[in-house]
Amino acid sequence: MATYTACVDWRCEGDEFLSNTYSRGHTIAFDSGVVLPASSSPHIVPTPMSDESAVDPEEMFVASLSSCHMLWFLTMAMKRKFVVAHYTDTAEGVMEKNVHGKLVMSTVTLRPKVEFIGAKIPTRDDINALHHRAHDECFIANSVTSDVRCEPIY
Repeated sequence: MATYTACVDWRCEGDEFLSNTYSRGHTIAFDSGVVLPASSSPHIVPTPMSDESAVDPEEMFVASLSSCHMLWFLTMAMKRKFVVAHYTDTAEGVMEKNVHGKLVMSTVTLRPKVEFIGAKIPTRDDINALHHRAHDECFIANSVTSDVRCEPIY
């Protein structure tokens, strides 16, 4: 068993809390020592209460799915002796109401583009199989109810 920590820190600046005009800006400190400026999404809470230059929870959710998938993909490629030179993914999450009227991240679509080098270059079928296996192994994808899709770019 492993434990992961993140410390979310927010402080009220001024007396605008009860008027609902307080800043949603905060920091998230991870156990690695990285401190990330964070805020609510400007799609949910308008600026200036949200900080557009900070990362929001919805972006972190999409990024965690993309990152987990990539890390498993790299592991699967290495085990098959395919050399990955570059991996990029412009992932996208869709927020909408579910059948109970609650906002949820209903769908996350990964769009990985992978470049290989070396003597052993995978076929499309090989790449699809690697993505399928990476999705099956991803801890984050296995932990959420969102529909996580993978649409590789070739």
